[in-house]
Amino acid sequence: MKKLICILLITLFAGCGHDFLGWDTSDSENHYLPLDDSQYPYTGVYRVVIQTEDLHGVVNRETEVPAYMQIYGKDAPESEIFHLTIRCRGNTSFTFSPKTSYKIELDEKQGLLGMPQDKDWALIANYGDKTHLKNFITYKLANWLGDEYSPRTQYVELYLNRTYQGLYLLTETVKASNDRVNIPYNDTSFLLEIGPTVKEGKSYFKQDNRLFEVKYPKNISEKSLELVKKHMGEWSLYLSQGNFHGSDSIDTWLDVDDFIRYYWIQEFTKNLDAAFHRSIFLTWEKNSVIKMGPVWDFDQGYGNWTKEEWQGPDGWPIRSEGWAAKIFSDEQTRTRINNYWVKNRLFFATITDSISKYGAIIEKYTKNDFKRWPMLSNNDNDLHKESYQTYNEAIDSLNSWITQRLQWMNDHFTE
Repeated sequence: MKKLICILLITLFAGCGHDFLGWDTSDSENHYLPLDDSQYPYTGVYRVVIQTEDLHGVVNRETEVPAYMQIYGKDAPESEIFHLTIRCRGNTSFTFSPKTSYKIELDEKQGLLGMPQDKDWALIANYGDKTHLKNFITYKLANWLGDEYSPRTQYVELYLNRTYQGLYLLTETVKASNDRVNIPYNDTSFLLEIGPTVKEGKSYFKQDNRLFEVKYPKNISEKSLELVKKHMGEWSLYLSQGNFHGSDSIDTWLDVDDFIRYYWIQEFTKNLDAAFHRSIFLTWEKNSVIKMGPVWDFDQGYGNWTKEEWQGPDGWPIRSEGWAAKIFSDEQTRTRINNYWVKNRLFFATITDSISKYGAIIEKYTKNDFKRWPMLSNNDNDLHKESYQTYNEAIDSLNSWITQRLQWMNDHFTE
């Protein structure tokens, strides 16, 4: 039915003096981007339809391509047409995945699928995650554990330039705003990322042999850049001295409770990035403490990595690297960290029930995706370590890994 509607609309537009781009640019109330779902029928999830100007390809992470977007429900559009730019995004996934993730920036702030208004969004492909659940469930876990902010998400199917791209996770990007990372809007409050992808026009500094990007303030002044760089250097020196108690306690530098929650989420998932590599976010306000988070990017967690030592459910890879290694060297702080695990480990164990629950919901969403990208049984790609015959096998495998991980952590957390 959609195919017939699209043909009629495009034919009508071509004969009525409209720009032949696939949408109606008149003042009519009926505005449509074309959607042909004859090969990939409606599965119960919203469809995001994006069409670039002149059907220009989206091929790299640098070029922001002008485009239009509309959200479809079952039978018809359920939004107006939004103007935006789109580009590729990702690091490992961009290199190894044939299914591309995208960054989109709307011309005007919009609330999408119940999420608060903003311009900046990501469409996460999750090609390396055969359950499509790792990012989704970990962001929820952070929220359930009381994180001030974890990214909101919604499952969608993406059509780009009239081609079905698959099941995606429409996700809030990490940025300073009232509804995301809520920090004061001034030149002495900072949102930083450790291990960013370097982009032209962004502000960076080096500390502890790692690159930091200043995500906020944008267009930072030299004075503000020097302020945050100096503080991070003083924090690094404080850590290296190892004297965390007394009048200059670690709590005057770091929100330790926030760090502990952040740490256990990363260690529980064996998230390679968090071993002081990349996608590590933190905030700092002048005359206040450093806060870790929000958590981000877990499709390569839960044992899904090329190195064997990262695949199994054993080991403490996060606590041996970077700031975490220095914090764990202090016995009193280590006791605080371990006490958190004792208090919350039963809650971590409930995540397998949540995975089973949400897996049953989104299984029907994955049918079109696995038709477009037959990856369940594929283990040739570097992002795929296991082969499954069914989606439920993938869910069972993830839950089995988590159960073993929890058991190992419970047996060794005092080490």
